Amino acid sequence: MSIKKEEINKIAHLARINVSKEELDQVEKKLVGIIALIEKMQEVNTDSIDPMSHALDINQPLREDSVTEKDIRDKSLVDVAGDPRLKRKPGGAGTIQRFLAQVNQGEGFARTNRYIVRVNLPRPVAEPVDEEQGFGINEGGNNDLESNQTVENVDMMCNSVVMPNRDINTAPHLMYGPRREMPYAYSYSANIECSFYGDKFLRQRLFFENWQKGIMDINSHNMRFYDDYVGSMDIFTLGQFDSQQDDEARVTYGVRLYEVYPQTIGSIDYAYANNDQATIVPITLNFRTWRNLTIDQVNGATVGQAIGDVPTIKASKDFGLFGGILNKLPPEFRRAGRDILQTTRRNLPIGRITGGRLFPPFG
Repeated sequence: MSIKKEEINKIAHLARINVSKEELDQVEKKLVGIIALIEKMQEVNTDSIDPMSHALDINQPLREDSVTEKDIRDKSLVDVAGDPRLKRKPGGAGTIQRFLAQVNQGEGFARTNRYIVRVNLPRPVAEPVDEEQGFGINEGGNNDLESNQTVENVDMMCNSVVMPNRDINTAPHLMYGPRREMPYAYSYSANIECSFYGDKFLRQRLFFENWQKGIMDINSHNMRFYDDYVGSMDIFTLGQFDSQQDDEARVTYGVRLYEVYPQTIGSIDYAYANNDQATIVPITLNFRTWRNLTIDQVNGATVGQAIGDVPTIKASKDFGLFGGILNKLPPEFRRAGRDILQTTRRNLPIGRITGGRLFPPFG
């Protein structure tokens, strides 16, 4: 069988092989020889030859399929009677009992519906209007943004708030072996979502509108200095000593957000079908960082230094003088004593403001 040079050039082009004219004759002779060898091998009769998977006749060595390990299943049941797990009496300190003991030690679970917020306004925001610079939050009228009554109203009308998160940023540290992710800074979500119930005059929305007016003048668009309009915000988790005594609440956890200002005042949807729904004012607050009021401030703990003793959560019977005295009385006198104590708390000035739920320094 012969092959033409045009066919060789075509095959070389498809294979992206550069064959020069000088090499074309040698390639032609080699291809003709290969094709002739194939034709000669095809003439051999192979009907009586079994196909092989290998060029050499090699068998795979396998071990004998026989049992080499003895059955030790019954050996595991020899000392069943001495197993200490079977000696545990019913109703002992099992997993459920230990779990309940841990829950009781922490005075129950934290509830997401037991909280209180406190907005700490920046002092310069409530200053009088500067007519030359166009700064201020009140145009010719009396400004009550900073009044205790207004701030307290906003705090108590908080419908929902999000406890902020905190992440640790890392960077890859290349060295021998697998790389390490080394921390180098904290990062925060920069804003939190919260909402407030709106009264008939939407004073809660006006509160944040006035705060925004203290950031930038709506007419001249002049900006205040950053430190003059940022404040702080406290978020407290409230606990309770006794589920039957709802007023027995105190702060069990708290964080403070720094450099806070209202970034977005959300929209309010009006509809005639919403005849039994309270108006909700959505607010987005921007902040820079937050700290735990228990371990970051009270004990003065800072990064790189040892943290002091973390305050423990005391049980109700150990909290205060009255708690220790009441728990020593019979149940009938104990309930009467608690009622008297709650009435006294509500009649105090701080109790009139907070409904008897909080005491200084969290009043």
